[in-house]
Amino acid sequence: MITLMSWNVNGIRACLRNGFLDVLKKYQPDIIGLQEVKIAEKDRGKAELDFPNYVEYWHSAERPGYAGTAILINEKFLKTNPVLSVVNGTNHNKFSDPDGSALDGDPEGRVQTIEFKKFYFINSYFPNTRRDLSRLDFKIEFNNKIFSHIKKLEQVKPVIFTGDFNVAHTEIDLANPKENKQNAGFTIEERTSFDKFLKTEMIDTFRHLNPKKIQYSWWTYRFGARRRNIGWRIDYFVTSKKLQNNILKAEILDSVMGSDHCPIQLKVESL
Repeated sequence: MITLMSWNVNGIRACLRNGFLDVLKKYQPDIIGLQEVKIAEKDRGKAELDFPNYVEYWHSAERPGYAGTAILINEKFLKTNPVLSVVNGTNHNKFSDPDGSALDGDPEGRVQTIEFKKFYFINSYFPNTRRDLSRLDFKIEFNNKIFSHIKKLEQVKPVIFTGDFNVAHTEIDLANPKENKQNAGFTIEERTSFDKFLKTEMIDTFRHLNPKKIQYSWWTYRFGARRRNIGWRIDYFVTSKKLQNNILKAEILDSVMGSDHCPIQLKVESL
């Protein structure tokens, strides 16, 4: 069995102060994808980050204290599942930004792809469209390019794709759908984009195993939202359909604190 986790930590240094290592020790995932690590490459050494028994792969944003992703892999898992390749960004090397400038590569540190013998593991932190929706076009373009990247990889071997997608797929995935129509993360454009991707033989693992379960993975820090459980499900594990029979368990670990998101977990049969 392979245990996979994903967590938007909203700043890895803050999350470490709030029990991250205790969570890592308790659940001992084989692989964990982290989003919004908020640490520049030049600052990692100064921060004295230490994750016992894990090998680290980082993709920091160029802008300090912003976005960024990381993947930690358990050393025991690596003994029988060596990493074959690591790619930051996608094969699409240009994104357009609302201010009209061109972003070459992946300067916000949003996409990581690690290749193993039997599957690809992709970790991603999707853009937020912002309250005024000024980044909606950028978000949809990002979606198109990462989804295309995944479908190309699928021609080689199955994909396990995780991260903070910054979208609630359907009305069951947020506490107040009517009040959030056309708000960031619940626009028709974002939901339709994700829906089209899932229809290309991809599986939202949590919803696949829990078709009617109401559970959230993110809560605003305002208004006591987490205490009142007024949240959104915006963190996902999505897999290739050919892995459907390998999916054993998909969970949202909403009792785990340390960030405004909680971790999610996926267990699959060894591939």
